[in-house]
Amino acid sequence: MVQHLFPRFPFAFGVNEFTTQPWTFEEDLERYAQLGVETLEMCEQKLDDQRFEEQMAKLADSGLVVSAVQPLVRTFGASQIQSEPVGVRSRVNRLRASIQRLAPYAPGSTFVVNTGAADQGNMDRAVQQTIQELTGLAGWAADHGVRIALEPLNATLMNTETAIWTVSQALDIIEAVDHEQVGICLDLWHVWQETHLEPQILRASDRIFLLHVSDWRTPGSPRDRLVPGDGIIPIGKLLHTVYEAGYDGSSTVEIFSQDVVNSLYQSDLSEVIQRSRAGLEHA
Repeated sequence: MVQHLFPRFPFAFGVNEFTTQPWTFEEDLERYAQLGVETLEMCEQKLDDQRFEEQMAKLADSGLVVSAVQPLVRTFGASQIQSEPVGVRSRVNRLRASIQRLAPYAPGSTFVVNTGAADQGNMDRAVQQTIQELTGLAGWAADHGVRIALEPLNATLMNTETAIWTVSQALDIIEAVDHEQVGICLDLWHVWQETHLEPQILRASDRIFLLHVSDWRTPGSPRDRLVPGDGIIPIGKLLHTVYEAGYDGSSTVEIFSQDVVNSLYQSDLSEVIQRSRAGLEHA
């Protein structure tokens, strides 16, 4: 019988820059460091092409480790959030360019991707397309010293952002690709309602490249998440399962709070980060 006790919180504490959407990239670096954040999940959309080298120099000076990157275009198929460029070839080429551009500043990090919505509802074609494109990208990522993580998204985002919504589906794709540079981004907000989730997490084992955490209430918009501990996800149980699966990377808070009453983006974001860390440690 497994005794569910951590000797200490076993994961580095990370924050995804979507969590602090109102802050600039420079503000993220300064305030994360002040708040004891250990790892940064960088969002390419926050970078300024005119000041890119300056921003990367500030990143190096910040002491933050880049655990992962959210590229500007991260879906193979159509995406409501990222509608441009049009066409899978253009989208994959943009993703390749992001890897080439950012990998030197984020060595060993993981780039997050997902399927995008299934064109005309053809989910099988979307899955096969994802396998094909991930197979082609795996070597590119390896050549640049980074990895790729496929993220299954919650079923609320079907037909707009994703064609897969379970860990099981993502792992089937990852196993079909069969490359050591390709794994899964496990976001508890997206997958916590999956039936028999814990066995699937254990099945993922060393293919878990990223762990995202936030909390759930019935969403008031597609971007409505809570501070860990403020909702109904059994975060503690799931963190233990991820730990038992062998994951030893960062526990990264990723919160969206747009188009909702009392948006967290309108609150004290430093407090959001502090409460998130406390919520994770308590869980």
